[in-house]
Amino acid sequence: MDLILYSGPVVKAVLLILLFFSVLSWAIIFSKFRLIRLADNESKSFLRIFWEGKQFASIFAESKKLRHSPTAEIFRAAYLELTKLSQAKSNPDSSRRSSDPSSFSMELGGVENINRAMRQALTSQLTKLERALGFLATTGSTTPFIGLFGTVWGIMDAFRGIGMRGSATLAVVAPGISEALVATAAGLAAAIPAVVAYNYYLNQIKVLNSQMENFASELLNIIERHFLKA
Repeated sequence: MDLILYSGPVVKAVLLILLFFSVLSWAIIFSKFRLIRLADNESKSFLRIFWEGKQFASIFAESKKLRHSPTAEIFRAAYLELTKLSQAKSNPDSSRRSSDPSSFSMELGGVENINRAMRQALTSQLTKLERALGFLATTGSTTPFIGLFGTVWGIMDAFRGIGMRGSATLAVVAPGISEALVATAAGLAAAIPAVVAYNYYLNQIKVLNSQMENFASELLNIIERHFLKA
């Protein structure tokens, strides 16, 4: 603590900048951990519900409870688009329209609309999962250099002090050098957790993305088999 208190104004400014990066990156790390864990757990729950073979309307109702599941969001987008197509194909003179398009059949253009809706939902969910990861990457790549700048500046101050005193003994040099090296240590302390978290979360998001891609393909195949006109 004394090393920080007695450091120069430039080094203190560098340490404040590094503190900002560190605090914000840790906030992102904790929030991303919660978000990705919820997304993974709720997606597993949704897939269990989906593969039980229930009607789409029943699956849709249960999926509303899983607001953090990316795969559930893809299903909801597909179901809503399927319902719109079903209503558009219904008899306009009929006063009764079914909310479950289970017996509905469509042409190829309808499948393309559903695929487009799922792709939009997938992209939206991927963007949500990746949000703020760029700051972790920025923290990991820039804070060591910010810390190095503080160290270089601190060493320059130390040598300036040596020149003014006209003495280069260890007792004179060591305090200034140690104060300067604090900035490098702070830069590494901010960078290392950010880099580790960034790589870990990027890998987790890739797994979730593969899960979403596979589910979207499976769902489209099911829709084509059950609803596409021969």
